Amino acid sequence: MSDRLLEKVAELYSGKVYRGAKELRGSLLVVEGPFSAAYGEVVRILDADGRERVGRVLETGIGYALVEVLGEVEGLSTDVAIKFTGSTFKVRVSEDVLGRMFNGRFEPIDGMPPIVRGELRGIEGAPINPVAREYPRDFVQTGVSAIDGMLSLVRGQKLPIFSVSGLPHNRLAAQIARQATVRGEGESFAVVFAGIGLRREEAEFFIEQFRELGALDRMVVVLNLAEDPVVERLMAPRIALTIAEYLAFDLGMHVLTIMTDMTNYCEALREISAARGEVPGRLGYPGYMYSDLATIYERAGMIKGRRGSLTLLPILTMPGGDLRHPIPDLTGYITEGQVILSQELHARGIYPPVNVLPSLSRLMKSGIGPGRTREDHPYVADQLYDAYSRGVRARDLARIVGEMNLSERMRLYLKFADAFESEFLSQGFYENRSVEETLDRAWKVLSILPEEELVRIPQRIIEKYHPKYR
Repeated sequence: MSDRLLEKVAELYSGKVYRGAKELRGSLLVVEGPFSAAYGEVVRILDADGRERVGRVLETGIGYALVEVLGEVEGLSTDVAIKFTGSTFKVRVSEDVLGRMFNGRFEPIDGMPPIVRGELRGIEGAPINPVAREYPRDFVQTGVSAIDGMLSLVRGQKLPIFSVSGLPHNRLAAQIARQATVRGEGESFAVVFAGIGLRREEAEFFIEQFRELGALDRMVVVLNLAEDPVVERLMAPRIALTIAEYLAFDLGMHVLTIMTDMTNYCEALREISAARGEVPGRLGYPGYMYSDLATIYERAGMIKGRRGSLTLLPILTMPGGDLRHPIPDLTGYITEGQVILSQELHARGIYPPVNVLPSLSRLMKSGIGPGRTREDHPYVADQLYDAYSRGVRARDLARIVGEMNLSERMRLYLKFADAFESEFLSQGFYENRSVEETLDRAWKVLSILPEEELVRIPQRIIEKYHPKYR
């Protein structure tokens, strides 16, 4: 390192500076010295060409630290000056973040200047204290009938979408991000979108969708690409949640945070765990993955005495479509339900291919009904479940004995299942349905069945909403 660069080091960095790294492994620097670095600590790095980089401590021990370099590593060598800052990664939060797009290091990618106004906050955050939690009770409208009608999302809920590679979960995420809203006058609503380990074409798809219909004005987008350093995949969701917490609990907004794909996050966690030489757990994932995911998911919710809410919609692709894989398995324990996408429905051209029978929203009952959606909503949802499950059984039986050999009642349920999928579940990518339209469609398909089959709906509700009486 030249004398001129050493002068620059002295000018930029005050305090103890370490010169040279012992080893460079891709984007990992092994640094030796008589210091005690902290996990997650931010590191400033000046290379021999005078270029400044930022890193993050992945592992620390007596006399050494493993540092992940963020951003480009081309031209980086062991001839560097290293400054341990003594603080973790922080982002600046203010109202200025709305309408902006950032990468996994919180650097603007929208051609606008960095955020300079507001408070600096660490991205690690903390789960909401259970004592301070407010029970979620208010409906969030996504504009998607399968979710609004039968798997209703409630403010402050954590509702993951389980998918498989090749299914249109990205399209569904973009549609919900564009359409989602809260009901009620004077309510401020925002969407924070975190893309984790996305391919470049996937990131471009999301950006195009958000810009196309003007949805970006009420959004904050954090995009981490597959080509970016692995450690940024661990930072991106935490940056997004730090922004969401500020909007929700400081500004009093209702915030929907969408994260895709949490499987990429867990793969990054496994890769970094291996780099740190930790003992692997189930399928090679670290044994602390459950608690690590909980530090993300449990930041969602509502806080007593605060007006805003933070609702979380994480999306993950199940490796091999296995629900018992550690990622969906652990996610299911922490969250309040799951929306499962079906390969069979997708193969039949149904979008969104939501398989409502194994799906569940545990907080749905609290967020629907009179004063929230409509009085018939709970009864209609129960009846749809019952009738569709009978229709699926009739379809399976028809494959064995033939449709003509089914009873007249079974053929009615088979007809209902077909209509339910084509007229209720299926909708256009740009089709935004209100919950009232969703419920009206539900009544339309339920009218296929004789009135005496609607055993889960009170007679007074039938007489008020059934098409026969209107």
